[in-house]
Amino acid sequence: MPPLPPPANKDAEEAAARWRPASFEQPPIQAIKAEQKAPLILAEHFANSTSGESTASDQGGSDAEVPEAARRGWGRRYTRREMEEATGGLAAANMVGEGGYGVVFRGVLRDGTAVAIKNLHNNRGQAEKDFRMEVQTIGRVRHKNLVSLLGYCSEGACRMLVYEYMEKSNLDKWLHHDDSETSSLTWDIRMRILLGTARGLAYLHEGLEPKIVHRDIKSSNILLDRQWSAKVSDFGLAKLLCSERSYVTTRVVGTFGSVSLFLCFFFAGREGCCFSSREFVIVSRVRCRYVAPEYAETGMLNERSDVYSFGVLAMEVMTGRTPVDYTRPADEVNLVEWLKRMVADRRVEEVLDPRLPEPPPSKALKRAVLAALRCVDPDGSQRPTMAHVVHMLEDDQILRDEFKLARDLSPRESDSYEREHSR
Repeated sequence: MPPLPPPANKDAEEAAARWRPASFEQPPIQAIKAEQKAPLILAEHFANSTSGESTASDQGGSDAEVPEAARRGWGRRYTRREMEEATGGLAAANMVGEGGYGVVFRGVLRDGTAVAIKNLHNNRGQAEKDFRMEVQTIGRVRHKNLVSLLGYCSEGACRMLVYEYMEKSNLDKWLHHDDSETSSLTWDIRMRILLGTARGLAYLHEGLEPKIVHRDIKSSNILLDRQWSAKVSDFGLAKLLCSERSYVTTRVVGTFGSVSLFLCFFFAGREGCCFSSREFVIVSRVRCRYVAPEYAETGMLNERSDVYSFGVLAMEVMTGRTPVDYTRPADEVNLVEWLKRMVADRRVEEVLDPRLPEPPPSKALKRAVLAALRCVDPDGSQRPTMAHVVHMLEDDQILRDEFKLARDLSPRESDSYEREHSR
């Protein structure tokens, strides 16, 4: 790996040595962009040289070849031995989840810090590219509603990512794998989770340059801390959008549900084929759980695809149903279509999760349902931006606070409050 060019002067060298990652708290967007200039300069060299790390390691190269300042730009770099110690040798008992590209383990570092360690399935092809992209992407993102990357391991064939550990696991667990009769997720908690998720996505879409499209928003990718604050995780499927382009063409990924399709098999060696004999191409309409219609059909995406996925997630949170459920009657299998029919039939109150401790005010429910329906508009150009969704949910938060205040007041005080605010 070629060494970094020498610093222009001693002051620059000392400044690089003193540099530390910024706080993970969310500062103003302008401050974030200014704050990121230094680590991004370091990262540009580091990103270009990442592909040669394994070779250098195999040939006896050492970490000393990568300047400490460059490594600090993305967080701490761990050894494989440290990762194995933290997870008990990647013990099955410490496995907390598995995604499309890796297995997640709970680990404890030598200083006692609990972390989530994502071990990629393999180190070649798509998975390795995902690793490099994820390090570059998450390493420069600072937002309270996005999961924080604390470090990574890139040693020989080993590729691991080290994240902050979230005490309450993910949203999917609490919506669909909690056997208690009454859910711990009150309406207020659910709306707070949606608002936090929306803020995180809005930052990815509008607070960064180039913007980031997540591509895999779903309940299992929404992590929860002990205060039920939401953090969007798994940027392994994220795509960077260049500012000059509104769309990115990519192969369709995501969580698929009911599928009606024809499969075209292309064998290796056939003219124009880039797939092996074991691979196939989906060439027909695909109905998906979280994936926007235009994405599944054309492979064209922009940030409005994330908006659609968020709308499906919002419906899932309100109803407690999975996006596609074949155990239900045929006309209720698809969550989006079922909820649209219920709204058209003026049966909005019946869509609520029966495990809710108590139902929300009717007006608050209708506002939340309306926001979700706008997000899943079949016409992507008619969907709101995530920033607009944040405003809608913040307005709903104000409404819910007013209802709560009125409920807590005495009957006489409540009547006076309502008269005052109805003028």
